[in-house]
Amino acid sequence: MNTKENLISYTSNNSYSTLNELSDKTKNVWIVFHGIGYLSRYFLKYFDELPAEENYIIAPQAPSKYYLNNEYRHVGASWLTKDDTASALENVLNYLDTLYTNETIPDDCKLIILGYSQGVSVAMRWVAKRKIRCQQMVLYAGGIPAELEYEDFEFLPPSVKIKVIVGDADEYLTPDRMQMEKQKIETLFPKNAELITFTGKHEIKKALINELV
Repeated sequence: MNTKENLISYTSNNSYSTLNELSDKTKNVWIVFHGIGYLSRYFLKYFDELPAEENYIIAPQAPSKYYLNNEYRHVGASWLTKDDTASALENVLNYLDTLYTNETIPDDCKLIILGYSQGVSVAMRWVAKRKIRCQQMVLYAGGIPAELEYEDFEFLPPSVKIKVIVGDADEYLTPDRMQMEKQKIETLFPKNAELITFTGKHEIKKALINELV
């Protein structure tokens, strides 16, 4: 059997969701990356208690959609898999670049980048590879990509706030895994990272989101 993998390039469309309106009263612009199994429009519910006039939330949509639980009713999505990750990541980064350009975020707004679960890896790679100058980065219950190094984030000023949030009973973070993630954080952000632990599992707490601003 003589098989061969071939690569082609083509134009593709993808959506994204927003919450509230961007206006001269907006103080904070959020770009929030959902976890595996979410759709962007449903992920926004975790941010609907933030003051609407001051917060504009942008939720990119992971490109790979699929039916959840083999029931062919509810749809979720995934950002990346271990198969052909480099090529898939470049597609995702190009999509995010277009989204970012399309939104034209004002310079006087505070830019907050938040990743949840699988969204952490995408958020961090985008910030690192495209040198996105955010004022706060929130890494919520997700793993840090192994290839990222301290130099990838040197462009960020010391004033940038790095918040690492994790539940004390997160089923995906064993003690050994948590220790490894802590070491990565200390390496990447030795001076400005804050670890926030809450009582709970692999879940988003609205109260914690509200406390970020």
